[in-house]
Amino acid sequence: MKDDFKNKYGPWALIAGAAEGLGESFAVTLAARGLNVVMIDRNDECMRNVAERIRREFPVNVICLNLDLAIGNAEEMIMDTIETIDCRLLVYNAAFSRVAPFLFQSLESIDQYIRVNCRTMIRLVHRFSGHLAGMGKGGGILIMSSLAGLIGSQLLAPYAATKAFGALLAESLSYELNPYHIDVLACLAGPTDTPGFRASAPHISGFIPRIHHPDFVAQRALDQLGKRILFIPGIYNRLGYAFLLRTMPRKLASKIVNGTIMKIYSDKLL
Repeated sequence: MKDDFKNKYGPWALIAGAAEGLGESFAVTLAARGLNVVMIDRNDECMRNVAERIRREFPVNVICLNLDLAIGNAEEMIMDTIETIDCRLLVYNAAFSRVAPFLFQSLESIDQYIRVNCRTMIRLVHRFSGHLAGMGKGGGILIMSSLAGLIGSQLLAPYAATKAFGALLAESLSYELNPYHIDVLACLAGPTDTPGFRASAPHISGFIPRIHHPDFVAQRALDQLGKRILFIPGIYNRLGYAFLLRTMPRKLASKIVNGTIMKIYSDKLL
């Protein structure tokens, strides 16, 4: 299975947002499957620490690109980096996220959501998929979305909206890029035990989606690439959202989700 994955999507994989949390898990998991990895992140020190760990543990090559994905020409710099290597897998994990009332978010923050979560993502996916189509070898694109993109949540409005953007982009492209043998998947992860999630200081009590380890999410998402289009890691989260979205009116499902958010982040509500 490891060789099948490498033959289909290797020998190089690109991870945007690779320094910690899910990005680190994607980089390590791909290296364990025998792929060389291109790591991209603005946190250079953290990224290089992960790169050194990968070099110690696995017989693969690692390229690090210290880059802020919010800048206007980020996708050009990334494509220049992979120009001379056979890179056929893109994992777009980078995301800007803040838990705060919408009216308390600055315009600069709003722009950051758009630049990192939407603009650079769609431009890079466009360039990368064109690159794959031009090579005629096929490959894969994995976009990290979120359960927040399925039902709008208070305190997460810009994040939820941009994650819905990523999921719909992946769903659309999965059909359009299929003739080029390019597999596209959006992973709609629930709460994941990452530094970013812990930094948001959630109050964990009552019914909430299951919190998963980043390694679990990365491994399951990569396993589903080429098999599904939209994937929710974790059986309890899949069943929970299937129940919400398929058995009750949208208004009631939204009320339940927003009630849960209010409990988790009650101290951030006005």
